[in-house]
Amino acid sequence: MRRTQRDRPIAKSTGERIQKALARSDWGSRREIERLIKDQRIKVNNNLAVLGLSIRPGDSIQLDNGRVVEVGRDKQELQVLLYHKPAGVVCTRSDEEGRPTIFEKLPRIKHGRWLNVGRLDINTTGLLLFTNNGELAHRLTHPKYKIDREYAVRVFGNVSEKMLLTIRKGVEVDGEIYSFNDVVAGEGGGSNKWFYCVVQMGRNREVRKIWESQGVTVSRLMRVRFGNIMLPTDLRPGRNLELGTPLVKELCALVGLGDGDEFDGT
Repeated sequence: MRRTQRDRPIAKSTGERIQKALARSDWGSRREIERLIKDQRIKVNNNLAVLGLSIRPGDSIQLDNGRVVEVGRDKQELQVLLYHKPAGVVCTRSDEEGRPTIFEKLPRIKHGRWLNVGRLDINTTGLLLFTNNGELAHRLTHPKYKIDREYAVRVFGNVSEKMLLTIRKGVEVDGEIYSFNDVVAGEGGGSNKWFYCVVQMGRNREVRKIWESQGVTVSRLMRVRFGNIMLPTDLRPGRNLELGTPLVKELCALVGLGDGDEFDGT
C-alpha cells in the first residue's frame, strides 16, 4: 500500500536523539525505544519516527495513536530512590488480588515517574532501587554489567563446607546452572544460621533455588546491597530515601554512564 506524505518517515533535524529523550522520559530503555520505532509504533508530529531522529522542544511524540508527550526544553533531573521493601508487598503497579504494591507509598517524583530496578518476590525484604530513567534501570538489571546483588539469608538445615563449595561452583536447577559469586557465614549456629550471598544475574528466585537445591530451607531473605548501594541499618521497612549526587554518579559509572549525562551511549 502506498504511503501518504503524512505517513512517510520524517527527516532528521537538530535537537536530541529520540531514543535518548524517550528513555529519559520513562518510555523504557533505549533498546526498547528502538524496537518500537522499527515496528512503526511511534510518531513525531504525526509522522513515523526513524532511528536516529532528533527531536526538539515542542515536538509531539505519539505511541500507538494514543499517548502523547511534549518534549521539554530542560534536561530531566536524574533521580534514584532507595526503598526498604517489607514482606507481603508485590513488585507491580497494581495487583488483581488487592495486595499492597511497592508504588503505593513512594514520594512524589519531580520529573517522569518511578521505575523499579528489578524485583524482589513477595516474601523477600530489603533494598529495592527506583529511578526516573529507563536506560539506567535497564543497564542496572542487564547481565552484561554484572552488578552485585548481596543478600542476607537465614538458612534452616545443616550447612557443611562441602555444600558451600558446591554452591560456589554451581548447581543445576531446572536445566540452568546457578551459583553464588561469593558466600560467607554470618551469625547464628546449629541448624538456623545466617549467610551473606552475592549473585550477579538477578534471575527469579535465584538465591532460594540455590539453597533449596541442597535440601535446606530459606527461612528469611533480605537484600542488603545492590552495586555500590547498601541498605541503611536504620531505614525501617516501608521507608525510603533519595540518593545524593555522589552515590548516583557512582551507580551510573558502574554501568558506563559516566556522571549520569551520557544516556545515549551505545
